[in-house]
Amino acid sequence: MVSRRKVAVVGAALSDCGRVDDATPYALHAQAARRALADAGLDRTLVDGFASAGLGTLAPVEVAAYLGLRPTWVDSTSVGGSTWEVMAAHAADAIAAGHARAVLLVYGSTARADVRAGRRTGTLSFGTRGPLQFEVPYGHTLIAKYAMAARRHMIEYGTTIEQLAEVAVQARANAALNPEAMYRTPVTVDEVLAGPVIADPFTKLHCCVRSDGGAAVLLVAEEYVRDCRTSPVWVLGSGECVSHATMSEWPDFTVSPAAVSGRLAFERAGVRPSEIDVAEIYDAFTYMTLVTLEDLGFCAKGEGGAFVEKGRLRVEGGELPVNTDGGGLSAQHPGMRGLFLLVEAVRQLRGECGQRQVRRGDDTLPRLAVASGTGGWFCSSGTVVLGAG
Repeated sequence: MVSRRKVAVVGAALSDCGRVDDATPYALHAQAARRALADAGLDRTLVDGFASAGLGTLAPVEVAAYLGLRPTWVDSTSVGGSTWEVMAAHAADAIAAGHARAVLLVYGSTARADVRAGRRTGTLSFGTRGPLQFEVPYGHTLIAKYAMAARRHMIEYGTTIEQLAEVAVQARANAALNPEAMYRTPVTVDEVLAGPVIADPFTKLHCCVRSDGGAAVLLVAEEYVRDCRTSPVWVLGSGECVSHATMSEWPDFTVSPAAVSGRLAFERAGVRPSEIDVAEIYDAFTYMTLVTLEDLGFCAKGEGGAFVEKGRLRVEGGELPVNTDGGGLSAQHPGMRGLFLLVEAVRQLRGECGQRQVRRGDDTLPRLAVASGTGGWFCSSGTVVLGAG
């Protein structure tokens, strides 16, 4: 019986992101993977675990082969945007149990370039098969699902469209500090509200950008940390949860599955939400940030609107810096963005974020971070609590 080992993230990197017209998704996977391995200072021969989703017919097989890897532990869990937090949890468990020594998580997408080149159209629906066949005939697109949930929160708790707009304003303020963000020009609440309506109550700036890009994270067992060139970021606890298949099965539009995954992650990490220094939260739409903050326990249910309107999410002067790179609303969003949350959380804990670097009240680097991804239409959630080495 192998005793459980501590697990650390030792490599974290992005591929070229934003507007990338001359690369394939496979190339972005490879670029991110090479950079993550170089970041860690480890050779790819150490990697015996691999996780990937979203590309190819057999994602972990095809992508691993492209990267020249022959893993003995694989994961292809695909639950939308929360995929990468769930995969990180699975990888950490496998390493802790001795089933793998080093697991590489990789993602890459040319979602923007494909639309621009006419290789695909914008995705408004996940398809018409299975349970979704009962919703699609009524025009219930993906964006409409999130908009309906947001409207329910507004009705139940008095949340205002101005408060939701504040999420976009503060994400853009953080993006202004990130030279790699797609959109960095500051915006105001009035500018968010004045945009074209996409799905009531969302205007354009309530919705994420469409970009190209890739990301990679390398997790290893504790005995390999001493061989790395970077400071370890420890996986302290994680949780995952799936909620519903269709909107009609969702008991409460104002409660996301992060209410479960977050509780599990914090309990297993042995920390409280009030101890977290920085939060990276999936933000395909402004409402996702607001409701996830509530469900993770940073404020009470129904108080998310009041919580975000006081500038708390900003890197500069915010009580709880959220989506410090600008998030999916301003930095980049190439599809399933959950892995980007982990990369940014790791970089913040290692103090590598330059102008957007979060610092605690005593001017020290952050010690604890949470990354929480959401998938589908609030169907799934994965939350990971990370601690600085």
